[in-house]
Amino acid sequence: MTDEQLALAAQAGDSGATRTLLEKYKNAVRAAARSFFLEGGDTEDLVQEGMIGLYLAVTDYREGGMRFKNFAYLCIRRRIMGAVKSASRKKHSPLNRGVPLPDGDGKDIPASGDPESFVIAGEEAEEFWQNMRSLLSANEYEALVLYMEGLSVSDIAARRGISVKSADNAIQRAKKKIAGMVRARPD
Repeated sequence: MTDEQLALAAQAGDSGATRTLLEKYKNAVRAAARSFFLEGGDTEDLVQEGMIGLYLAVTDYREGGMRFKNFAYLCIRRRIMGAVKSASRKKHSPLNRGVPLPDGDGKDIPASGDPESFVIAGEEAEEFWQNMRSLLSANEYEALVLYMEGLSVSDIAARRGISVKSADNAIQRAKKKIAGMVRARPD
């Protein structure tokens, strides 16, 4: 079967045809991903975006236009370029340059073999959490902690009995305040 026939078969529900096309073009995705840089990510993140682009090419291909191969390359590159552009926007810089916050219980602090370093790291983590508690309002602190635990904004709103907009605003204010605190912190 040609690639065009495989794409049409995949759209008709043939999962084997989909797998065949994804397998056939995965090296093209890897090659395309290597030619870009993703701030805050790595090549595998771009490969994943490229594979999404390839899958979209399989589902969106229409007979009578360009060859599937050309359409797939176009979809792959556009998806990767979109990810690169999105990641380079200023609004994503806290995510791209961020580091995970400590749990506050000191369990996530790596032991370097030096007991003094371990104690100091634990004290710094506790100091960070105390500073965060004093910087944020009770509403912002609670919303941020729930967000860091993995709850969605709508789940936070439902749990706290507030609107989704109020929960999102509290989280965004907390993030801005913490970003300012981290920037102002002497190294």
